[in-house]
Amino acid sequence: MTLKRLGLIILTLVATLLAGSALLGSWQEPQFQSRLELYQTNIVLQAASWEPPNDNSNFKPLQDALLGVKPVESATEQYQQTRQSAQTNLEKAKKQLAQLQSQPVTTPTTPKSQSEYPPVLQFQPATTPTTPKSQSEYPPVTNTSSELQQQQLQQSLKGLQKLIAELDLRLGILQANQGKIDAALKTWSQLQQRSDINPEFDKAAAVLAGLWSDPPRILPNAERLIQNNLEGWFRYTAVDQLYRLQQRQDALADLETIQQKTAEQAILKLAVIGTIPALTAFFGVGLVIFLIGQRLIKGKTSLLAENSDVRWSTPWDGETILQVFVIGFFLIGQITGQIIVPLTIELLPIPRPTQNVKIQALYVLISYLLVAFGALSVLYLSIKRFFPLPENWFRFRLQGSWFLWGLGGYCVALPIVVVVSLINQQLWQGQGGSNPLLQLALESQDTVALAIFFSTAAIAAPIFEEVLFRGFLLPSLTRYLSVWGSILASAFLFAVAHLSLSEILPLFALGIVLGVVYTRSRNLLAPMLLHSLWNSGTLLSLFVLGSSGQ
Repeated sequence: MTLKRLGLIILTLVATLLAGSALLGSWQEPQFQSRLELYQTNIVLQAASWEPPNDNSNFKPLQDALLGVKPVESATEQYQQTRQSAQTNLEKAKKQLAQLQSQPVTTPTTPKSQSEYPPVLQFQPATTPTTPKSQSEYPPVTNTSSELQQQQLQQSLKGLQKLIAELDLRLGILQANQGKIDAALKTWSQLQQRSDINPEFDKAAAVLAGLWSDPPRILPNAERLIQNNLEGWFRYTAVDQLYRLQQRQDALADLETIQQKTAEQAILKLAVIGTIPALTAFFGVGLVIFLIGQRLIKGKTSLLAENSDVRWSTPWDGETILQVFVIGFFLIGQITGQIIVPLTIELLPIPRPTQNVKIQALYVLISYLLVAFGALSVLYLSIKRFFPLPENWFRFRLQGSWFLWGLGGYCVALPIVVVVSLINQQLWQGQGGSNPLLQLALESQDTVALAIFFSTAAIAAPIFEEVLFRGFLLPSLTRYLSVWGSILASAFLFAVAHLSLSEILPLFALGIVLGVVYTRSRNLLAPMLLHSLWNSGTLLSLFVLGSSGQ
């Protein structure tokens, strides 16, 4: 065995252990889906306030189709489920923290949290709240890593406590809106009795309880507290109640005008983020049925069977594959993400910590470009001696049907990944981590930041990831596996590379579709288009959702 091969084996084992530890660490990270669902629920509530012009009954079926028959009741159920899930996760996190604090110090494996790795940017339908893994299922930790895990759990606890307080403020308003005043007052009273919340939430709960009490009480700074702690439909409902008690008719009229404009915008947003994906998914289901039917009827002459058993001629062996991924993707990625970029940021005259979303977006883009440059450089140097490559390697051709394969693949991927994500929700129920870029994209309403996020997700990510996973890995694996085996193996590694347990199944499904599109079209432009459509569609939907609270 050569020294190079021995070193590569050692690095592969280290990479596997650290990646496994990161996946385990993502178990206790919250998912993104619960907040995403609440944003959509809030848009529905805003849209429910819309009154069609001249009481036009023709708009009623459209409104019911977009909002449902009882949107307020549905929103109440959604908030109650989210609160129950958050409370369950809070109790489990407390138990996990207690177990961690009582655990004796042992030696040494230092698992890294998901946040310590530069994320491979990929968007997928997120999923909803789960159970953290018990401490006994984690590998032994050192005192340093134990303290780090305790700090992370304590931060998670604070986040859950804040979330529950926000949910209780809103849940009380939903209950009061349905005439369940006693239930609303009880919700706000329980919130005021908690000692772990921000005093602002306590004061806001007291203001809301006063507005709906009998007789009502208007506390000092009531409007300011409502404006600071509520948004969207909840803010409107509370301010409306305040103005009615104060008998401010002019203010009520202005508020109603603003609310109708907001409700009309919400209807349009729901049409964009609901109707277009639904129609795309419907077309995708039809396309799946057509392709499967054609495969059964025409056999090997069908579109789905095109190139299905044609392997690539691979001049390198498994050692080169490992070299590219372990040294290029993992090692260079870690050095870049954890040393070079943070050190560069430290040298810049930027105040820390920065909350500027433009700087955060730029940081993500620069980090990603450096990781991609490092990995692709190792890829080039590893296969340079095999030039010129055999036919179909890293093929980019503007001619041909690649556009139809990419667009059709996107339509097919949408219903498949959504179904897999629904199953995935039942498995993870809220934990398992999410891509941190999703939250930034959702809450950012800065057009410059959005443009940077879009450049990262819709341009940089599809190019880099498709060159690496479909352009290099999938064809390389055909030296040892069938084409279908290579599609499945590359899709699995593509999913695992995102270092988030809850995302493995949806990303695996997406990776399979990307692999099928590439192997059939033999043109990297096709999966790049699919990947870009997926990321950009999700990013724009998040931007629309995030604007609902503005």
